[in-house]
Amino acid sequence: MPEVFAGLVDVHYGFIDLYSDPDGSGDESDDLIAARRGQANGLVGAQVPHQLGMVTGLHTGEVPLVVTWSEDAPAVDEEWEDVVEVSVDLSTPDLTIATFESAYGCTIPQSGWHRARYCVAAMDEGQELDTPEEDEVAPDRYLLQLWPAPPQPDAVLREGSEIAAYWHGVARGED
Repeated sequence: MPEVFAGLVDVHYGFIDLYSDPDGSGDESDDLIAARRGQANGLVGAQVPHQLGMVTGLHTGEVPLVVTWSEDAPAVDEEWEDVVEVSVDLSTPDLTIATFESAYGCTIPQSGWHRARYCVAAMDEGQELDTPEEDEVAPDRYLLQLWPAPPQPDAVLREGSEIAAYWHGVARGED
């Protein structure tokens, strides 16, 4: 599956946003809870149009993120501890990956409705570390897979970490 982004993303407050906004006037949400309220999953919010709000285990520091795009739904790899899916209408193929203080660009082949699968490994370990020292590397890592698909309800495909279970409960109003 072709990578459209691969790198270390500098997170603060444990979140990464992905949004598409062709005219620069988008409705970015700073409310992590509202972005996922009423969903089955709490790891990636899709309640703000043209935007995804993803949670990380690590609070502050660099985490590895890969974003891929394919024509069809990829297989779910067993290496990922937590896996969730949402639908998102990407209004432009030019996307921005944004954190508290940083932004990264990537481009996909087409705009429109997509399915987004967020795959996570070692999220509990990232939360436990919180903020790495200079010589430490974040234990958690992330994969966001995108492919064209009509809108469908969000879904939890795999839940393996305590922090994912917590965020799923928050989204469902169980906190």
